[in-house]
Amino acid sequence: MTMDEIRSIDPAGMYDLLKDFPGQVRKAVTIGNAARGSSSRGIRNIVLCGLGGSAIGGDLLRSYLAGELRIPFIVNRTYTLPAFVGPGTLVIVSSYSGNTEETNAAHREALKRKARILCITSGGRTAKLAGRGPVIHVPGGFPPRSALGYSFFPLLISLAKAGFITDRSRAIRETIALLEERTRVYADPAAANNPALRLAEELRGRIGVIYSGAEHFDSVSTRWRGQIAENGKSLAFGHVIPEMNHNELVGWKVLREPMREMQVFILRDRDDHKRVRLRMEFTKRVLGEHTGRITEVWSEGSSLLARMFSLVSLGDWMSFYLAMLHGVDPTPVTVIDRLKQELAGA
Repeated sequence: MTMDEIRSIDPAGMYDLLKDFPGQVRKAVTIGNAARGSSSRGIRNIVLCGLGGSAIGGDLLRSYLAGELRIPFIVNRTYTLPAFVGPGTLVIVSSYSGNTEETNAAHREALKRKARILCITSGGRTAKLAGRGPVIHVPGGFPPRSALGYSFFPLLISLAKAGFITDRSRAIRETIALLEERTRVYADPAAANNPALRLAEELRGRIGVIYSGAEHFDSVSTRWRGQIAENGKSLAFGHVIPEMNHNELVGWKVLREPMREMQVFILRDRDDHKRVRLRMEFTKRVLGEHTGRITEVWSEGSSLLARMFSLVSLGDWMSFYLAMLHGVDPTPVTVIDRLKQELAGA
């Protein structure tokens, strides 16, 4: 695959957005450090409202902080809020465009319930609803799924500044360095050892199945599936272990022909729970009876943050190369645009 071929399939420049992602993270850190601080005092729970590319940053934040955050943190993907939301809730309104209708509806409800609100957006209706309240302003003009650096790192820094968690500067520095190093490899389509291209070749023309541990990498699995769909214009499904061992594992039985053509990716981390590791080995043996297409993908790095984003970056690039192999432009999401137009006219 040559750069000329990539440019012909990718006129909107998704390649450039992926290549510039480490720089985006650096800018996002600067934005987070400059953002207005708040306090964790009186906050009993956190609810992040968002959809799609504006919500995945919240998913990753929830997963990353699962072992440290001492109050509940959920990601809310609909028009309404849970009944418990009130003055003791920090509602994070995450809408990259500022015009996500579900998120803005939840935002209005949060205002009525007098919740403490923090917005992160590039503008639009979200910024207007925020009024004089705290807003983290991020640059606009990106497809939301390509603005993950902006939707994740300013919030991580804001939670540390507010006292919810400890400072993460060291882990952030390692993550940026790792992203820069791995991006140099992934961005070379001619490299014989490009793992993102190799994984895309394994998935080409097949349904993907993504499994991971449940503790910190559930959201990374969600990111992989979302990117395969939006960038690669392909279907993928997935689950987490141990839960899938209590239901989905039984489903690997009847659909023998389709299962043979499925490509399974198992996302692995050195700190997966020891019982989860045993379950993963058993799961591989069972799946191996039905498909020979099982690939383990290991995280890289020292800190948990770096390890999570090592797999995020690899999955993003894999989904891009999948689009190239399928000969489809990764940027447009035409059917989503159609849906928004129909809803606007309803």
